[in-house]
Amino acid sequence: MDTSFDSEELSARFKWPEYLVFGAMLAISAGIGVFYGCFGRKQKTTSEFLMANRSMGIFPMSMSLIASFMSAITLLGTPVEMYRYGTQYWVVGISYFIVMASASALYLPVYFNLQVTSVYEYLELRFHKSVRLLGSAAFMTQMCIYMAIVVYAPALALSQVTGMNVYFAIVAIFIVCIFYTALGGMKAVMWTDTFQVIIMFGSMLIVIIKGAIDLGGPSVVWETAVNGSRIEFFNADLDPRVRHTIWSLVIGGYFTWITVYGTNQAQVQRYMTVPTVEQAKKAIWINAFGLFGILTICCYGGLVIFAKYHSCDPLATNRIKTSDQLFPLFVMDTLGEIPGLPGLFVAGIFSAALSTVSSGLNSLAAICLEDFVKGIFYDKLSDEKATSISKFLAVGFGVISFLLVFVAEQLGGVLQAALSIFGMIGGPILGVFTLGLFFPWGNSKGAFVGTLTSFVFMFWLGFGTNIEIAKGNLVIPKLPVSVDGCPQANLTIQSFPKQGESGGVLEFYRVSYMWYSMIGCTVTILVGLFVSFLTKFQDPRELDPNLISPPIDRLVRFLFPEFRHKILWDLGRKMRDAKETINRSSHEALRKQSDGVLNKAFDYDHTETKC
Repeated sequence: MDTSFDSEELSARFKWPEYLVFGAMLAISAGIGVFYGCFGRKQKTTSEFLMANRSMGIFPMSMSLIASFMSAITLLGTPVEMYRYGTQYWVVGISYFIVMASASALYLPVYFNLQVTSVYEYLELRFHKSVRLLGSAAFMTQMCIYMAIVVYAPALALSQVTGMNVYFAIVAIFIVCIFYTALGGMKAVMWTDTFQVIIMFGSMLIVIIKGAIDLGGPSVVWETAVNGSRIEFFNADLDPRVRHTIWSLVIGGYFTWITVYGTNQAQVQRYMTVPTVEQAKKAIWINAFGLFGILTICCYGGLVIFAKYHSCDPLATNRIKTSDQLFPLFVMDTLGEIPGLPGLFVAGIFSAALSTVSSGLNSLAAICLEDFVKGIFYDKLSDEKATSISKFLAVGFGVISFLLVFVAEQLGGVLQAALSIFGMIGGPILGVFTLGLFFPWGNSKGAFVGTLTSFVFMFWLGFGTNIEIAKGNLVIPKLPVSVDGCPQANLTIQSFPKQGESGGVLEFYRVSYMWYSMIGCTVTILVGLFVSFLTKFQDPRELDPNLISPPIDRLVRFLFPEFRHKILWDLGRKMRDAKETINRSSHEALRKQSDGVLNKAFDYDHTETKC
């Protein structure tokens, strides 16, 4: 059997039933946008277009949170992670539950009390408009690049395995996504997310269950994984240079994902679409179990793929060109002869891309309107005009991201560096929010300098690491693969150095990417506090208590009932004193005025009596 990569053979398997299923998914997504854009209240206000009029239910909100988190790159990349590096990554699921507890208790109550539309409004209230604009600009840059890659990368992988034209897929995704996001607003986005999550779960389950049955069942899959050294859950190495350990996945994973659930505009905007904070908290926890479920499905899928190809690696035999094509190849080998099912898988992958892009477009429209259009250019806009601008902004950001796809196409090996921007930006932004929410002494100068310093440091670390990887100086060790079961004769696997070069700054570049968000967050906080204390720190007694996380305030009051006064932890005391002084003065003035009226009345009555 010739196992060389044959795109024409694979393309012949992807026929009209597959395109029909894929087209149906796009049509239903567009139809939801038409429904919410052309019927009912027709998204005439910014509250309706950006915040769904704060009237969504728990179920669609939780499904939308899942959809925004699970990109197509995640669905394709997690099984590859299991295949190449083993099951250690599954432990990151533990961090999901810690993240949701933290997001719902420490971050969410503040945003809900302030009723923000743009999460960066908090940074202006707590620090200064310059800090708000810095955070907003960073998020806009991050999301535009990420949306381009999150569509291009899976489109390229799928096109080379299924035969689907890459440009057809990209254009179809962006046109449909821009259409229903701009027309139907947040309600359309969240209900399409709900539909797309069902497609994601369904397609992944069908593929993996069918694949496991063909191989002889779960016991065969597990035994093959054990024999292939793919099972590992308890790597407790304390070396931060080890790519995945319990510590990097649980602790580093916490910081990675709290940037999404604690400070990301796309997620916070969804929190604000339900009427009460309790509903938001319930949705966050439902989302946590959904995330863990889809992580487990993807991880098990990687073991199924390994069981199928454990004795004849497709990359070593040139059946595929990159590891991203591994899962699509498995789908075509497993389901290629069943009409419509490969199309369902493609629909599931692009559903993840659609949900990520639609979430990004809506959130970008929100922060651009609130932070730049209203914040800088037009302070007072009518709600009707603001809604129209929001729709144009959603279309504009969609076009920008679409054009960036063609830039990404030319980047080649720099794609990995572009992807890592998401992590490099998330850490510093998490840091400035944490500085504001947890440390009442931080001032605006400290917040701005700390965030900027962290950006510079993280970009040096991230880009430096990727450059050294591209040069071959840094090599990420992979678990062994085999070609012993391949029908070709004299196949050999090319060997690579296990570690690459060593020493000097390269050792710092070896730090696991799972620690990036924690490093960025820590640099922002430390530099921010240092600069704050050099430049007259914020007096907590003059700070609005609503700007500090309530559990942190209660914790400090409980643990340090006496010492807290020495560190000025009496939030808003001077504000309360000033308010009480004003109230007393007003009360005294009213009393005097009342006494004067009574005296006049008494004098008048006394005069009348004498007469």
